[in-house]
Amino acid sequence: MMHLDLMIQQLQDILIQNNETITCAESCTGGQIASKITSISGSSSVFKGSIVTYCNEIKEQELGVEKQTMIDHGAVSIQTVQEMLEGVLKKFDANYAIAVSGVAGPNGGTKDKPVGTVVIGVLSSFGRKKIETYHFEGGRHEVQQQAVEQSFSLIFEILRKNS
Repeated sequence: MMHLDLMIQQLQDILIQNNETITCAESCTGGQIASKITSISGSSSVFKGSIVTYCNEIKEQELGVEKQTMIDHGAVSIQTVQEMLEGVLKKFDANYAIAVSGVAGPNGGTKDKPVGTVVIGVLSSFGRKKIETYHFEGGRHEVQQQAVEQSFSLIFEILRKNS
């Protein structure tokens, strides 16, 4: 995988070139994706803002995630991340969105969703999307770091297909 800072710079360059914007909704990464995007000078021309929806009530209130979706599938699910993506894309009126929900650990894991389970999704306003479930290894910091890196790989993949 290409170096993360280089990837973020290229992401920004593509967005600027196409006059497009990006936003994100983060849970287990706690704003680290937004932090990475804004660490590159010039990000204000492409980054609309983001939201950290760490608890389920905020996913409902701020992103319109249905309570029943989280009851039926859990907060860490493809279905919940799909609704997070749709909600944040609409809230920030952006062209692209990244959403992440997972179990960073060391607590919170279950048999079905052990620590390291992270669902990452990207969605474009043109309808392109990719949502995947990952199982990362390591402690809390390592799980979060891998989730951030994988988020950029996914958005980069979608962006390159659109440009």
